[in-house]
Amino acid sequence: MVNIENNATLQNVLATLETERAKISSTQKKGYLFIGAGIIVAIGFSVWGIPVPGVIIGLFGAIYGGIVLYKIADALKAYKEAFKTHVIGTALKSLDESLTIEPYNGIPVSEFCSTQLFSEQPDRYHTEDLVSGNAAKTGFYFAEIHAEYKREVQTKNGTRTEWHDIFKGIIFVADFNKNFKGVTLVKPKDLFGTMGAWFSKNLFSFSDKNVINLESTDFDKTFITHSTDQVEARYILTPAMMERILTLNRNAKNTVSLSFIDSRMYIAFPLNRNYFEAPVFKTLLNPDLLNEDIAIINFMYDIVRELDLNTRIWGKN
Repeated sequence: MVNIENNATLQNVLATLETERAKISSTQKKGYLFIGAGIIVAIGFSVWGIPVPGVIIGLFGAIYGGIVLYKIADALKAYKEAFKTHVIGTALKSLDESLTIEPYNGIPVSEFCSTQLFSEQPDRYHTEDLVSGNAAKTGFYFAEIHAEYKREVQTKNGTRTEWHDIFKGIIFVADFNKNFKGVTLVKPKDLFGTMGAWFSKNLFSFSDKNVINLESTDFDKTFITHSTDQVEARYILTPAMMERILTLNRNAKNTVSLSFIDSRMYIAFPLNRNYFEAPVFKTLLNPDLLNEDIAIINFMYDIVRELDLNTRIWGKN
């Protein structure tokens, strides 16, 4: 576990960055103040019946505010990158020396699609904050992802583009130490998942997505499991593994999804919060500041232990 208050290195990094944060915060407030004042002046003069001078004065104020924000943009970007590299990076090293973060890297869209956990192909895709490392024998990595698809909707005024989330959260990937012959998917059991499972099992013959009834009643109540190789799926989803997945799911904020493909295990964690982002208007010296970031780091790292992935019951071949 990472302990912020007792970590002298992390405290020193936070103290150094706090000076830069305070300067950026003050400058941004100044910029927003001039923009806001310019808008208020323009509206006020218009109400008083003298719109032209008001618009000119207000426009000057808004332009000046925009220039102030533009000039601080590079410093803001550098500060945010330094926060991820040095603050989050130091926290990761405190947990395990093998852990690293790459703010501008993530999980490629091709790999996202290859997890087979999502029915839609992304039309817009963003990924960042790739964290990678090893927990004992097991290599793993995870990253934040926001994948969306678009729909063209016809309205009386023409065509409107609507964007819908496919997934927003973290994808966790770990080496399972086995080259799987088939594909096994474990998805949340909601209304649509239940209907889809019933149709695939009773009306159609989807040999690549066969529904499996497992020995754990609790597991089958929470998840729907499909596999192209039912024997292999049962070797993967042992009673102990199913119990560990249920425990992991109870500790997650939303119901997780898993897939076992090639030699990797993928876990999708739906999340609404964007992690590892530097605060601008809140002090870095608040001891509670990093609580959620540290919690997600610890949670992801502990997955290897929770699922007992270091116990090598198979070889790769």
